[in-house]
Amino acid sequence: MDQVALESNAVFLGIEYLATFICGLSGGLSAIHKKYDLFSILVIAWVTALGGGITRDVLLGALPPVGITDRGFVLTALASGFIVAIVHPEIEHLKWSMIVTDALALGLFAVNGTAKALAYHSSGMTAAFLGMFTALAGGTIRDILLNEVPSILRDKHLYAVPSFIGCLLTVFAARATDHWHLGLNGEMVLDVCIVIVVFALRMLSVAFNITFPGAVERRRMHLPAQGRYLRRPVIHPESTDTKDGSGPAE
Repeated sequence: MDQVALESNAVFLGIEYLATFICGLSGGLSAIHKKYDLFSILVIAWVTALGGGITRDVLLGALPPVGITDRGFVLTALASGFIVAIVHPEIEHLKWSMIVTDALALGLFAVNGTAKALAYHSSGMTAAFLGMFTALAGGTIRDILLNEVPSILRDKHLYAVPSFIGCLLTVFAARATDHWHLGLNGEMVLDVCIVIVVFALRMLSVAFNITFPGAVERRRMHLPAQGRYLRRPVIHPESTDTKDGSGPAE
């Protein structure tokens, strides 16, 4: 298959390894909060770091998935589990560093996942979904295993929305690359810009407490034929007349 643009650059490949490592730290830290043993910490770290890519590859039919065949990524994920089991008190105080790197990982995984799906000749809509799976499925699987509400639902700041925007932009960038006959460098520039957009949206949301609107608050409801079917009937026990005027039954 065609090589994904970002994966052809050593700098961005290194950043992807760093993103995998940070995601593993986050997953391992969640397992530590649950008082799990070392084996469980390693499993949760691995799932968090590589679960999204495994989900994407399984749905693409790219088997066996990268999450179990790429030695570098597997060892990076497991190493993050070992490290967080030792230095978790220090990592607890690196909140902003974790948020920054996680936002970078969100953009990288969204763009890479979408680009890989397009390289496998998926449609634009399918590629966008697979890109979101790459970016979000690892954390979702982690939360399910830990019996938690998935972070994409409980995090009030923009998280899934930036990844979705990044996936759509990646599809448009790929189509533009094909139309304008841009080379690998041109596609890489577009992909880097998209990663920056996703990263900026996530960081601005956290820094300025920007949230996505919820349901519209309403104090009154309007239903069809409300007066006829929903209004409670008025009953007068003292009345002696029946509906047909025949009087009370003896």
